[in-house]
Amino acid sequence: MHDYDEFGLFHENAAEYDLPFAAPPSVRRERIELPSGLGISALVWGKGDPELVLVHGGAQNAHTWDTVAMALGRPLVAIDLPGHGHSDHRPAHDYTPTSMAADLAIAIERLAPAAEAVVGMSLGGMTSICLAADHPHLVRRLGVVDVTPGTDHAKAEPIITFVDGPEVFESFQAMLDRTIEFNPGRSESSLRRGILHNAKPLPDGSWTWRYDRMRDWKVGGDAAPSFEDLWGKVDLVQVPITLWQGGNWSVIDDEDVAEWMRRRPDTVHVVVDGAGHSIQGDKPLEMAALIEALMTR
Repeated sequence: MHDYDEFGLFHENAAEYDLPFAAPPSVRRERIELPSGLGISALVWGKGDPELVLVHGGAQNAHTWDTVAMALGRPLVAIDLPGHGHSDHRPAHDYTPTSMAADLAIAIERLAPAAEAVVGMSLGGMTSICLAADHPHLVRRLGVVDVTPGTDHAKAEPIITFVDGPEVFESFQAMLDRTIEFNPGRSESSLRRGILHNAKPLPDGSWTWRYDRMRDWKVGGDAAPSFEDLWGKVDLVQVPITLWQGGNWSVIDDEDVAEWMRRRPDTVHVVVDGAGHSIQGDKPLEMAALIEALMTR
């Protein structure tokens, strides 16, 4: 486990989803320095100018898109949100979508200024909505994976319960066992890869997550953050939008979809059968095909 190579597991992704694997894909990690002095990290896939930007959800990291990226075969960038993956934690633990969109804009300006689409999932989806509203020159098409400003604590309760679990695990196996418990529809091999990308061993042999578990709203004693005031950002987006919803389980409901469509009736809304909230993890090949459809709109 201690010899983990983040670029050494792609053959497992390919084998699990029957993707061709003549050679490892071309992927490199880049770090962008921010005016704050902190850094934001990203995976750059392929050797051409990136055509796509992918943004993960809360408590995830850029590797959640690995199988999708391999299936697409396009040059693209998958970004670690602040406080996640290899991006620096913010000392004030401020991970609001609006503030993270500003950092995202700097990274995209450097790495993928001509990308044809930005796709964001969950917290990354809310951040991508803010990016499209506040930095419209960087977003030509927008894909939102299973989130709206109507998503709240009650709708996301199973996710919050998992994320609010133990901070440290006595072993990798203990961390894997709990992850399997909360993700019964996923293969053990995919969950094992996910943990290797999203956790790290401590000197005493125990394991902890890479992402910053603290949030400013927890410091303030609030029960949970609210995205409700971000509906206005949806109104400001002026590019083609696709909203994807998990068919098996979702953190958005019919009222959320109706409110979204009232504000942006030109949105393409797709329910993905067999997928839960994390569509890219549950149905990565289908997610790749859906992104291809967005790219041609």
